[in-house]
Amino acid sequence: MFTAIAILILAAFFLSTAIRILNEYERGVIFRFGRVIKAKGPGLIILIPIVDKMNKVSLRLVVMDVDPQDVITRDNVSVKVNAVIYFRVIDTVKAIIEVENYHYAMSQLAQTTLRSVCGQAELDDLLSEREKINAKLQEILDTHTDPWGIKVANVELKHIDLPQEMQRAMAKQAEAERERRAKIINAEGEYQAAAKLAEAAEIIQSRPVALQLRYLQTMREIASENNTTTIFPIPIDLFKPFYALSEKAADILQQSAKAKELESERL
Repeated sequence: MFTAIAILILAAFFLSTAIRILNEYERGVIFRFGRVIKAKGPGLIILIPIVDKMNKVSLRLVVMDVDPQDVITRDNVSVKVNAVIYFRVIDTVKAIIEVENYHYAMSQLAQTTLRSVCGQAELDDLLSEREKINAKLQEILDTHTDPWGIKVANVELKHIDLPQEMQRAMAKQAEAERERRAKIINAEGEYQAAAKLAEAAEIIQSRPVALQLRYLQTMREIASENNTTTIFPIPIDLFKPFYALSEKAADILQQSAKAKELESERL
């Protein structure tokens, strides 16, 4: 009886220490007497009690939030920058034996690389060329983590915290830029309107009847409104004789003035 109980206890101990079940996204790195055998999984894995030791490694994509870092840009502006990193383990054996804690190592490497890359860029580039900086960060991190069996899938700058003084200066710059654009657009509109008016004046000058038609159209627009104004249209052709007389009078006055000048010169 005692022997049967001992056998059951040994069997239970063996099963509890020898049998492991790994999920689809997990792999187990097996150590036997301190030496790496291989990575197993997923599914049912049988270990030799006391002899074998297993470390689990997840193959899922890991999302790591990098803490905000104080950065001085190339043009001497102090900002705080944080980022998010997407990476996964490709080689489980390297991730266990090449680095003690790859999560912590990745975090520290990301912080130092973020400060270094952002410190080499100017503020305008940091705000407008994020894709370029993200690609550079990803390339550097992927190069350094490749010996660890880790693949960096993507790096994104998440937030750039600017000082209040810099925010006010950028707001003034944006406002001045918009005012400049508004003035340019207004000037272009005036130029185009003047060009069209010049073309219209040439057409009216070649065909005087067009001026009369335009005059009648303006009267129609005025009459369409609710007002008590009474308008009597007067043909412009009626004023042509007066124009001719005024021109003749101006010529006569000019000729008399020239005659007086000649007479004064003779004297």
